[in-house]
Amino acid sequence: MATASVTFKSREDHRKQLELEEARKAGLAPAEVDEDGNEINPHIPQYMSSAPWYLNADKPSLKHQRKWKSDPNYTKSWYDRGVKLFQANKYRKGACENCGAMTHDKKSCMERPRSVGAKYTNVNIAPDEKVESFELDYDGKRDRWNGYDTSTYTRVIADYEAREEARKKYLKEQQLKKLEEKDSEKDGEKDGENAGSEDDEEDGLRIDEAKVDESAQMDFAKVEKRVRTTGGGSTGTVRNLRIREDTAKYLLNLDVNSAYYDPKTRSMREDPLPDADPNDKFYVGDNQNRLSGQALEFKQLNIHAWEAFDKGQDIHMQAAPSQAELLYKSFKIKKEMLKSEHKDKIMEKYGNAASEDAIPRELLLGQSEREIEYDRTGRIIKGQDVALPKSKYEEDVFINNHTTVWGSWWKDHQWGYKCCKQTIKNSYCTGLAGIEAAEASADLMKANMARKEAAQDEPVQHEQKRLATWGTDVPDDLVLDKKLLEESLKKEAARKKEERDERKRKYNVKWNDEVTAEDMEAYRMTKVHHDDPMKEFLH
Repeated sequence: MATASVTFKSREDHRKQLELEEARKAGLAPAEVDEDGNEINPHIPQYMSSAPWYLNADKPSLKHQRKWKSDPNYTKSWYDRGVKLFQANKYRKGACENCGAMTHDKKSCMERPRSVGAKYTNVNIAPDEKVESFELDYDGKRDRWNGYDTSTYTRVIADYEAREEARKKYLKEQQLKKLEEKDSEKDGEKDGENAGSEDDEEDGLRIDEAKVDESAQMDFAKVEKRVRTTGGGSTGTVRNLRIREDTAKYLLNLDVNSAYYDPKTRSMREDPLPDADPNDKFYVGDNQNRLSGQALEFKQLNIHAWEAFDKGQDIHMQAAPSQAELLYKSFKIKKEMLKSEHKDKIMEKYGNAASEDAIPRELLLGQSEREIEYDRTGRIIKGQDVALPKSKYEEDVFINNHTTVWGSWWKDHQWGYKCCKQTIKNSYCTGLAGIEAAEASADLMKANMARKEAAQDEPVQHEQKRLATWGTDVPDDLVLDKKLLEESLKKEAARKKEERDERKRKYNVKWNDEVTAEDMEAYRMTKVHHDDPMKEFLH
């Protein structure tokens, strides 16, 4: 599919190529592999997968669709900001007149203009900057984070942490003020009463920081709704999903081959940590909710409604859910009643092993008064043989003169009868004669196949027949007369000369239909072969 060489293909090869492409698209045949070992998508159009003829691609590949001419001058490096090089002690010719650096002039100097430049003072000569020049590739020019130093983000983190600490401190002060106001109101009401010991007062004023944080998060389950908006609908903010301290489900296992997380539905059906201790896990996947609790009961209710509808009952779970649930409850009650009745019947027929009645000793230990004598091989010599249990199907039934049952013989993935080795069911047994005839037929078939293969390998040699000049077979005893042949040559030359010049042909023409072997040989010798490159030199 992805070959670039244009070669001639016959109609049969073209048909096979189309069938192979259809099989690859359907997934019935393995995909084509390029020279690097990567599979080529069979759904790629041919105008994209075929390489141009001037690339001379011998193997299937998609390299012609990529940028295969890479420029070695491209780089991904970035400027070293703030790096200083050599710092001179005095002004140098060609340097900046303002700061004294050699890497720029006075017009492009970024330093504050001095009242007297370094050219005249030779004091505080600025160091030379590091000037770099390199080419960036297509991605490097459009990379917005190229040259970004990640260590600078620590200042942003420190800023946010300081802001959070100030917020917590302010909230704590507000809570303390409220508690002090409540305590002062209680003290004013209790005139003359002791407020308690000093330890109790310290405990009353002490506030746990964790409790203050909990009071700040008391409204995490609050649902705020705003109605009659400009869009005409109602909007709501639901905050009871989870608290910020919980780890997100997609961060429990960062392995890309772990449980799949769907960001659109925010669902992760499989367990992200299947090998972890179940006692330490607080999330085992969304499938746990589907296979436990009322979800499992609702699933069984749906299955019962579908099966009842298939059997002809007028029931629909979505149209009449109450009716479906009522029928399911009555179905479970009837099922339990049938189970109990079946259990009672079995206990009445075979008894109950868990009852108080003692089991007879003969049945418990398997002892009896019967005497059975066995030989060394374990066969019974004297006594009653133990009856073997039989199935409900017919056993050891021989039909059509067979001495074995169907399925007692197996060959070439076919069942048959062992007595006559036939693979046709309900056939008549032929015995040893049938076995010999089958073996002879198989040997004859193998010999015929070998002879056919040998005949196909050897090419058929056709006898070459010698044909005479006038189209018949050349006889073995043919002898041409030289004198008659010379006369025939002269006659043929005169005839051709007469054909070239019709003016010499007489009015009364005599025609002779008798053609001899010498005449045919003369005609053949003087005949002009138009494909012969030496025809101009023959006559």
